[in-house]
Amino acid sequence: MEAKAVARTVRIAPRKARLVIDLIRGKEVGEAFAILRHTPKAASPIIEKVLKSAVANAEHNYDMDVNNLVITKAYVDEGPTLKRFRPRAMGRASAINKRTSHITIVVSEKKEG
Repeated sequence: MEAKAVARTVRIAPRKARLVIDLIRGKEVGEAFAILRHTPKAASPIIEKVLKSAVANAEHNYDMDVNNLVITKAYVDEGPTLKRFRPRAMGRASAINKRTSHITIVVSEKKEG
């Protein structure tokens, strides 16, 4: 049984969010929370919030034991990009892409034995 949580259109670049999500993939939930609390990246609190939601979904919807949960899948997909322009010298303009992310975390109970 798996429980998942998805945060869509989060205003952080996927490349930056993947650095943090790679740290917690495959870890136990308690260990993952500890890693996220001590990682000084902007994506850490966002990913922690998604993980909390996945744990709550597992507990409430599927009656799983919170102490036995493991992160089985964790990935970041690219969301819609906000395109903006910045004025530059000599009347030119340069594009700025404000990227967004879809963050997905799937948790399941640890196999015994």
